[in-house]
Amino acid sequence: MRLLLCLAEHAGEVVSIEDLLNQVWSGVVVSPDSVYQAVASLRRLLGDDPRQPTYIATVPRLGYRMVATVGPWADPPGEHPAPAADTPTPRSRRKAVFALVAGAALCLVLVVAFLFHGKVPNNNRSASPANTAQLQKQLQKSIAVLPFLDLTEKMNEGPFADGMTEELIDKLSRVSGFRVPSPTSSFYFKDKQIPVADIAKTLGVAYVLDGSVRKSGGRLRVAARLIRADNGYVIWSETYDRPLHDILMVQDDIAGEVTKALSASLTPSVK
Repeated sequence: MRLLLCLAEHAGEVVSIEDLLNQVWSGVVVSPDSVYQAVASLRRLLGDDPRQPTYIATVPRLGYRMVATVGPWADPPGEHPAPAADTPTPRSRRKAVFALVAGAALCLVLVVAFLFHGKVPNNNRSASPANTAQLQKQLQKSIAVLPFLDLTEKMNEGPFADGMTEELIDKLSRVSGFRVPSPTSSFYFKDKQIPVADIAKTLGVAYVLDGSVRKSGGRLRVAARLIRADNGYVIWSETYDRPLHDILMVQDDIAGEVTKALSASLTPSVK
C-alpha cells in the first residue's frame, strides 16, 4: 500500500529504486529485491501487464513510473469543500488509491472463494480417520514448486523462468519418496496473489519452493527459497549466478543443485 501511494503521489514521474527504498521502507534495512517483489505483487493484484503497462511502467536502469491517471477524490456535496481541480491534495490522492486497492482486494477475495469452492481439486478431501496418520507421513515429504518470477528489467525472461520451474519439478519428482504436484497444478497459481498456506493446502503439500530470475549483462541470477507451509517460515534459501551461454544447461545445472540441497535439508528431518 505504501509503495502504491508513493508511486501515485509522483504519478507521471520516474521514481528511482533508491527513492522508493527511502520513502516506502524508511528506517528498515532491505535490499532492492524488496522493491522488485513488491512491484511484482502490485502488478499481479492490479492485473497489470509489465510489457504493456496500464498502471506501473518499468523504466530500465532508472526506476518505476505510475502511468495511470491519478486524480482527486470527490467528496459528497456538503461534506468538505472541493479542492480546485488543478490542486489535488495528498489526502485526495490517498483516497483515490485506496479505492483502487480496495477493488483489487475484492478481486482477490473472489479468486480465493472460487478456489476453495472446489474448482481446483484437493487431494486430501477423501482422507478418512483410518489413514490420516499415513497421509500426514506422506505430507511431510511433499513439495510444490511455484512458477518462478521474472524480475529482469525488461521482463523478457518469462520463458526461462517457466523452464526453470518445470526443470525443478522434474528433478524433485525423481527423488525417492518425494511427492511433487505436476506442472499443470503449479502453473494454475501463476500470477495469482494467494497465501502460501492456502496454496499448500489446495495442493496437499507440506513445503513450497518459489524463486525469481534476474539478469545483469550476460549473467543470470536465480534465487530459490523453501517455505514451510504450516508456519510460513523460510527454512532454506540460495542464489545461483551463471553466465548466460546455454539456457538449457543453466536450468539443468541449477535444478540439480537445488534438488541436492533440498534432499539434504528435508530427508534428515523426515521420519
